[in-house]
Amino acid sequence: MVAEPTGSPDTILVCVRGNSGSGKSSIARELRRRHGRGCALVEQDYLRRIVLRERDKPGGAAPALIEQTARFALDHGYHVVLEGILYSRHYRTMLTSLRDGHRGRSLFCYLDVSLAETLRRHLTRPQADEFTAEQMSGWYAAYDVLGWPDELVLPETTGMDEAVEVIAAASGLPQNGRDDDLLAPP
Repeated sequence: MVAEPTGSPDTILVCVRGNSGSGKSSIARELRRRHGRGCALVEQDYLRRIVLRERDKPGGAAPALIEQTARFALDHGYHVVLEGILYSRHYRTMLTSLRDGHRGRSLFCYLDVSLAETLRRHLTRPQADEFTAEQMSGWYAAYDVLGWPDELVLPETTGMDEAVEVIAAASGLPQNGRDDDLLAPP
């Protein structure tokens, strides 16, 4: 199956994947914040858990909604930062379709963080009381890379600022935004 073309030669797609507690949401939000207007943030958890209220399972509706949302933003000239656990066994087909169909630059990143470190980081998160270490252990998938030659794998020793800078440079996503952009009139 040939992927439908999406975006333009000027749009950039960045996908940040990793286990729960690996830092992907913080990194993705900071990438978008530093870019400013014109960059959409597509969060797997928001679309799957909040919008659909769906469990992460094979054959679910979430992959299609995530892909459609990313494509919509790309087709309207936005850069996209897509983030989530995005298990390879459930999302590989969708991610491949996005990569192969995107007319612009695409970068897929995986945060390779050990279970011990994800559990430690989880304790510092606002949602630390929402789920237990036992639940996180059950969700953990060690080294769930896509195996693509150009996939960027960042080790757990990579700090957030360094990760943002490396991902921005590797993807070509400009980092020149300001927080007050959203307060200004259109």
